[in-house]
Amino acid sequence: MFLDRDGVINRTFVKDGKPYPPQLLAEVEILPGVTEAIQLLKEAGFLAVVVSNQPDVARGTVPRETVEAINRYLGAALGIDRFQVCYHDDNDNCHCRKPKPGLLLDAAAQLGIDLRESFLVGDRWRDIAAGKAAGCRSVWIDCGYRERQPKDYDFRSVSLLDASRWILARKKEINGEQT
Repeated sequence: MFLDRDGVINRTFVKDGKPYPPQLLAEVEILPGVTEAIQLLKEAGFLAVVVSNQPDVARGTVPRETVEAINRYLGAALGIDRFQVCYHDDNDNCHCRKPKPGLLLDAAAQLGIDLRESFLVGDRWRDIAAGKAAGCRSVWIDCGYRERQPKDYDFRSVSLLDASRWILARKKEINGEQT
């Protein structure tokens, strides 16, 4: 299970219709239902792997230490198994910045994850494109941002808890269980 961070597990700050991550650890707020969703997914055998673009580090507006402190907090609070983070901006043309699938491919190789049996949950077009490029099924959490919308998602959701219920139903179907 691949999860974007900001907008999926913690609240973003929306300005002019565009989401922004917390700038300080004190600003982090875990979204409603996230704890339950991650617990349900982990009980079903999924690893919880956060894949997150954090370009504000490359832009010099947020220190890497702050991003890492936020990740440590979320990891401890939610039982996240791994954080894969891209600290680059678009101009760096790295393999890991979503919409490229590098974060997912790297995590899959390191953790032995079968991407064909995996899901990515994200709130932006870049997340969905990265999931599709990696061969995952993708769930878009529609937060109502006024920006480019993803086109090729498998399910449109309103929260991680809603997404987790859909994912668990798909897993049961794949395994031939009754839903």
